[in-house]
Amino acid sequence: MRLGVLDVGSNTVHLLIVDAHRGGHPTPMASEKTALRLAESLDSSGRLSRAGADALVRAVRTARSSAKAAGCRDVLAFATSALREAPNSVAVLSRVHAETGLALQVLPGEDEARYTFLAVRRWFGWSAGQLLVLDIGGGSLELASGIDELPTVAESLPLGAGRLTREWFSSDPPSRREVDALRAHVEAELAPVAARLAGERVPDRAVGTSKTFRSLARLTGAAPSSAGPRARRVLTDAGLRQVLAFISRMSAADLAELEGVSPSRAHQLVAGAVVAEAAMRALGIHQLEICPWALREGVILRRLDWLDGATRSDLSSQGTTATGLVAPQEARYTG
Repeated sequence: MRLGVLDVGSNTVHLLIVDAHRGGHPTPMASEKTALRLAESLDSSGRLSRAGADALVRAVRTARSSAKAAGCRDVLAFATSALREAPNSVAVLSRVHAETGLALQVLPGEDEARYTFLAVRRWFGWSAGQLLVLDIGGGSLELASGIDELPTVAESLPLGAGRLTREWFSSDPPSRREVDALRAHVEAELAPVAARLAGERVPDRAVGTSKTFRSLARLTGAAPSSAGPRARRVLTDAGLRQVLAFISRMSAADLAELEGVSPSRAHQLVAGAVVAEAAMRALGIHQLEICPWALREGVILRRLDWLDGATRSDLSSQGTTATGLVAPQEARYTG
């Protein structure tokens, strides 16, 4: 069947269209991105501005039309940290539904970690053993660890690259003092989670997912995107330290010229690198393997499990809040 996944994140609104069936490999058929930067449309109280809500409605309406034209049976639509934390999120989501016919489900941070972990597990398989998964987004950092398809530890911290850039950097490039202050903050935020993860089994494989880790790996010499998703890509702690020392002295405009760096995300790369370095050090990781699958693929895989008759008890038993992402009557677009 053809499915669409609409991911409303802090940086972009991303529609991924795949052909998939239970037990098969989801095949990407189309991908559309709108650089919305929702997090930059929040006012001083954290509420999404009218202009930001207008832009979101336009982006969701366009994505819905694209999914319908592509013949998608369902569109699984979700929003992450930017809307999750906005005090007026309920009103904004109600407006989006009323004006586009698409219901966005707000995904709790721990669920982000669980769905991403599921995608990584399916990509690498059971032979990967104990997995430790890190995902740096625009608004949050997700960490998960376990040996099964569901992690035994799933955490979300407010350490997204976009958030930290806005809150800690006042110049471009940031000053050395600002970078050092951010590093100290990230280390303090990570300490309790690192202590909890220390009680887990030593990971057989540590994995990084999503754009920040892919960009950093590319800057350390990993294969370009043209090599395809199955090319092995790694990010080492030594390589990351060298890259961070280099990029922290560059402006966003100069960073955007580097291969593997998206112009729309170049301004937050330094903060993302600080988080990556601090996380690897706190968790004792010397090398991360980069996985091409992440949250969107995890949502697709869980939906396929549901369609095959699986229950939601596996997620609810882990304390997961019901999101509607696997229920067809809740996630399907209308019209």
